[in-house]
Amino acid sequence: MIERRVKRPEVVRMMADADARYQLRQRERIVLGLLAASEGLTARELANQLELDTPDDVRASWLGRLLELELVQSTGKTQATRYFVNPVVLKGQGLDGKTTLKRIEPHRLRALIVEDLRRYPGAASGDINRRVGVEVPYRTLKRAIDELVEQGSLRFVGLSRGRRYWLVEQLEK
Repeated sequence: MIERRVKRPEVVRMMADADARYQLRQRERIVLGLLAASEGLTARELANQLELDTPDDVRASWLGRLLELELVQSTGKTQATRYFVNPVVLKGQGLDGKTTLKRIEPHRLRALIVEDLRRYPGAASGDINRRVGVEVPYRTLKRAIDELVEQGSLRFVGLSRGRRYWLVEQLEK
């Protein structure tokens, strides 16, 4: 069941304006409200909140025209796609909040990881996550670290929880 949660009246005003301008369908209104009440949600999180069988159903039948109308934007791929209300729409309604790392682009996250390891060589992934920002999901950070290892930018020593990372350039010195 979808709960009614209106924490800020500005969200209701933004939704009413969008509905008046674009004649949104009921499902589009629901998704817009869920996204406006959060910092954005992945396809999987949206599917869970909407009690759908698969995250594929979100894009197919719930997002509707929201992406085409540019009321909602997305980053990522497949089930990890993160949907969020277009920041321009939020700003126009006075809903622009503080900037967070939750929607950081993958190349920027990799750059932060490299910078962190320059300062703290031999760090564990959990320590990197804590310093880069705990609002970045650990799985997202770990995926970026694994990509850097595959590219040959990072090396590691150890297994599992004991694994520590170094920049390749630091090891070659």
